[in-house]
Amino acid sequence: MATPPGSELFPHIRIVLGMVVGLAVSKLLTGFAGLVQHPGRYRLSAIHLLWAVSILIELVLFWWWEFALSQLQVWNFTTFVFLIVYAIALYLLAALLFPEDIDEYGGYESYLIQRRYWFFGLLAATFVLDVVDTMIKGNAHWTRLVTDYVIQVPFGLALCTIACCTVRPRVQLAVVLAHIAYQAYWVTRILASAVA
Repeated sequence: MATPPGSELFPHIRIVLGMVVGLAVSKLLTGFAGLVQHPGRYRLSAIHLLWAVSILIELVLFWWWEFALSQLQVWNFTTFVFLIVYAIALYLLAALLFPEDIDEYGGYESYLIQRRYWFFGLLAATFVLDVVDTMIKGNAHWTRLVTDYVIQVPFGLALCTIACCTVRPRVQLAVVLAHIAYQAYWVTRILASAVA
């Protein structure tokens, strides 16, 4: 069976990506709503809330950047599977932030600290997946962003390593604030390019 042109495949692929990203956003928004609905059920944590906001931003950025795939003319099943795996990794980050029950942990901060290897391991994987994703989008896209990736990937992997190696709340708070600051840089760049 012949593969349809990229222009015909992309809308279908975007729908599947949208479903996974939509589930992740839904998981986060449901978690935020649960915190408002039951404020006294669990101890709130600035670290946890900031990571939830950061992953929400990450999902929005992912959705925005994936539009560049509309320019891709040649698709194959491997590329499709890769993109689904990337989206699933982002979903799992959202799901890890708002589990069904955290009674045994006593609060979100304690839960996140105890599950830090899973969370930051997945987050580290997304930095690597993002590089491959950018390369898939073509040489022109890669060339435009390669300088940023020389900074972003080592920076992101270093943050994940630090967060895995410590349980100190101040260090964990510094890591999430650094990650959000870098995301703010990307949002500013996107807004600047939209205005230009």
